[in-house]
Amino acid sequence: MIILYTSPGCASCRKAKQWLKDNDMKFIEKNIFTTLLKEDEIKYLLQRTENGTEDIISTRSKAFQELHRDVDDLSVKELVSIIQKNPSILKRPIMINENSFVVGYDDDEITALVPAKLRLTAEKACNPSCANYPICGKVREEAA
Repeated sequence: MIILYTSPGCASCRKAKQWLKDNDMKFIEKNIFTTLLKEDEIKYLLQRTENGTEDIISTRSKAFQELHRDVDDLSVKELVSIIQKNPSILKRPIMINENSFVVGYDDDEITALVPAKLRLTAEKACNPSCANYPICGKVREEAA
């Protein structure tokens, strides 16, 4: 199951949500402004990042700038508390499942949410005998 962290008015969040719907991906949407993120949940998000706070904290956001703090000087407990009080410092959307962690909307990166077995099946299905091969085969060649 995919958890999609969003906020109202976020164009990238709407794109991600639509992509998930268009691709029949089951997800739970959590609006970061109406759902209190629990301490364990925030810690889990931080653990799943590749580059730590850099991946999910928007240090350029107005809310973060008003804190007058350096993210590297914060303890985990302080950071969790700040995120709970100021969820707008989180980059959006954040999409997470058992195997993938995607921040922001990117046409290529979001495909990481598709299970590997399904991606492999789709790749094998694209062959010269397929009626759409002139289209999808060309796209695959250009991507390679």
